[in-house]
Amino acid sequence: MPSLNNDLFLTSKNGLIVIAIILIGLAFWGGRSVGYKSGYAQAQTDVKNLQEEVVRKATEDAAKSTNPFQAVNPLEGVEANPFEKVKKVLNPFEN
Repeated sequence: MPSLNNDLFLTSKNGLIVIAIILIGLAFWGGRSVGYKSGYAQAQTDVKNLQEEVVRKATEDAAKSTNPFQAVNPLEGVEANPFEKVKKVLNPFEN
Protein backbone atom coordinates (compact mmCIF):
# COMPACT_ATOMS: atom_id res chain seq x y z
CA MET A 1 0.00 0.00 0.00
CA PRO A 2 1.44 3.36 -0.92
CA SER A 3 1.95 5.75 1.96
CA LEU A 4 0.60 9.23 1.57
CA ASN A 5 2.67 12.10 2.74
CA ASN A 6 0.45 14.55 4.69
CA ASP A 7 2.62 17.50 3.69
CA LEU A 8 2.21 16.62 0.05
CA PHE A 9 -1.59 16.43 0.43
CA LEU A 10 -1.81 19.79 2.21
CA THR A 11 0.41 21.56 -0.29
CA SER A 12 -1.25 20.13 -3.37
CA LYS A 13 -3.93 22.16 -5.13
CA ASN A 14 -6.63 19.50 -4.77
CA GLY A 15 -5.96 19.11 -1.07
CA LEU A 16 -6.32 22.83 -0.44
CA ILE A 17 -9.57 22.93 -2.40
CA VAL A 18 -11.02 20.03 -0.37
CA ILE A 19 -10.02 21.68 2.92
CA ALA A 20 -11.48 25.01 1.80
CA ILE A 21 -14.78 23.36 0.83
CA ILE A 22 -14.95 21.58 4.19
CA LEU A 23 -14.26 24.82 6.10
CA ILE A 24 -16.84 26.75 4.06
CA GLY A 25 -19.39 23.99 4.69
CA LEU A 26 -18.74 24.02 8.43
CA ALA A 27 -18.94 27.82 8.56
CA PHE A 28 -22.21 27.78 6.62
CA TRP A 29 -23.72 25.08 8.83
CA GLY A 30 -22.62 26.83 12.04
CA GLY A 31 -23.80 30.24 10.91
CA ARG A 32 -27.13 28.93 9.76
CA SER A 33 -27.82 27.06 12.98
CA VAL A 34 -26.86 30.05 15.14
CA GLY A 35 -28.69 32.49 12.86
CA TYR A 36 -31.82 30.37 12.79
CA LYS A 37 -31.93 30.13 16.57
CA SER A 38 -31.41 33.85 17.09
CA GLY A 39 -33.90 34.71 14.32
CA TYR A 40 -36.50 32.41 15.81
CA ALA A 41 -36.03 33.96 19.25
CA GLN A 42 -36.34 37.45 17.75
CA ALA A 43 -39.54 36.47 15.92
CA GLN A 44 -41.04 35.12 19.14
CA THR A 45 -40.21 38.39 20.90
CA ASP A 46 -41.74 40.42 18.06
CA VAL A 47 -44.95 38.39 18.12
CA LYS A 48 -45.23 38.72 21.89
CA ASN A 49 -44.72 42.50 21.72
CA LEU A 50 -47.29 42.79 18.92
CA GLN A 51 -49.85 40.82 20.91
CA GLU A 52 -49.28 43.01 23.97
CA GLU A 53 -49.72 46.14 21.87
CA VAL A 54 -52.98 44.82 20.39
CA VAL A 55 -54.32 44.00 23.85
CA ARG A 56 -53.33 47.44 25.17
CA LYS A 57 -54.99 49.24 22.23
CA ALA A 58 -58.16 47.15 22.51
CA THR A 59 -58.35 47.91 26.23
CA GLU A 60 -57.95 51.64 25.63
CA ASP A 61 -60.58 51.64 22.89
CA ALA A 62 -63.04 49.75 25.08
CA ALA A 63 -62.43 52.14 27.97
CA LYS A 64 -62.97 55.19 25.76
CA SER A 65 -66.19 53.87 24.25
CA THR A 66 -67.79 53.02 27.62
CA ASN A 67 -66.73 56.21 29.42
CA PRO A 68 -69.71 58.63 29.29
CA PHE A 69 -67.53 61.64 30.08
CA GLN A 70 -65.53 61.28 26.88
CA ALA A 71 -68.58 60.77 24.66
CA VAL A 72 -69.81 63.53 22.33
CA ASN A 73 -73.05 65.28 23.25
CA PRO A 74 -75.68 64.15 20.72
CA LEU A 75 -77.78 67.31 21.29
CA GLU A 76 -74.94 69.70 20.61
CA GLY A 77 -75.96 72.30 18.03
CA VAL A 78 -79.71 71.54 18.25
CA GLU A 79 -81.94 74.63 18.58
CA ALA A 80 -84.49 74.78 21.36
CA ASN A 81 -87.39 75.55 19.01
CA PRO A 82 -86.66 75.17 15.29
CA PHE A 83 -90.17 76.37 14.37
CA GLU A 84 -89.40 79.92 15.54
CA LYS A 85 -87.06 80.42 12.62
CA VAL A 86 -89.63 79.08 10.14
CA LYS A 87 -92.36 81.25 11.66
CA LYS A 88 -90.26 84.38 11.19
CA VAL A 89 -89.51 83.51 7.55
CA LEU A 90 -93.12 82.63 6.63
CA ASN A 91 -94.87 85.50 8.43
CA PRO A 92 -94.82 88.48 6.06
CA PHE A 93 -96.28 90.89 8.63
CA GLU A 94 -93.58 90.47 11.24
CA ASN A 95 -90.46 92.57 10.79
